Amino acid sequence: MKVLVTGGAGYIGSHACKALAAKGFEPIAYDNLSRGHRGAVRWGPLEVGDIADGARLRAVLDRYRPDAVMHFAAYAYVGESMEKPQLYYQNNVGGSAALLRAVVETRPLPVVFSSTCAVYGIPDAVPISEDQPQRPISPYGFSKLVVERMLGELERAYGLRSVALRYFNAAGADPDGEIGEEHDPEPHVIPRVLLAARDGTAFAIYGDDYDTPDGTCVRDFVHVSDIAEAHVAALGYIASGAPSCALNLANARGYSVLEVVEAAQRICGRRIAVERLPRRPGDPPQLIGNAQRARAALGWQPRRSTLETQIADAWRWFRR
Repeated sequence: MKVLVTGGAGYIGSHACKALAAKGFEPIAYDNLSRGHRGAVRWGPLEVGDIADGARLRAVLDRYRPDAVMHFAAYAYVGESMEKPQLYYQNNVGGSAALLRAVVETRPLPVVFSSTCAVYGIPDAVPISEDQPQRPISPYGFSKLVVERMLGELERAYGLRSVALRYFNAAGADPDGEIGEEHDPEPHVIPRVLLAARDGTAFAIYGDDYDTPDGTCVRDFVHVSDIAEAHVAALGYIASGAPSCALNLANARGYSVLEVVEAAQRICGRRIAVERLPRRPGDPPQLIGNAQRARAALGWQPRRSTLETQIADAWRWFRR
């Protein structure tokens, strides 16, 4: 079974390719390499192209005749989306529309979509279930919500079936050390902490006056390999004839930014200097997820759920 993986050279997409190959699938990575890395594509062919390029997509679909699509290709920085909203709507929404048009016009393949907890915005309560209102407060979150709605409309019109996986903060790195997180600049909490530990620089905390126990943002971290395995499980779910759905991927346990710093200091054996800066627009105070539906529907059970494991895996990668 062949799977077209858009964004397959990126952080989560490359881990999904490895998970697919481990289960006997052939992943075909499709990536424009603007933010992905050629060296992260190791478990199948790489086709260089943009998701907005309909002709290129149709050529790849005709060449490989995949059985399903995993759609990761997107810009994914909340802060950047607040500064450059047009970029996010053009790439995440416009690019996804072009991709899905090419899929529908070729044949309506099942789609596993990489969504985000950012579709909820500031939640009414935590842990966040799938039933909570979707009120994104960033262009990034809104762009993902638009694609979810697009998938629903395409199912009604063309029978295109899908699973949208709304994962919380992806963290860690491949336990085997083959691939990891590599962004420039790096926006995410755990890699920023580890880069500060490695390089002896100060770690920036954006806001310490939130309504949380220590004043810093609280996040639910999910290991990237667990997220990848959930995407593979979603393929089995949709292939079984089960209905399209949206599911949270979370550990139902939140850690504050200061708790991440403390854990990193223990694991790295180094003191990490902290610089306190004002809040960033688009950051909710607390995001903790309820993933009971994913566990029931997909049989998904996170295997690397502790913060210490996630930081230790990432630290091995960053020390290379």
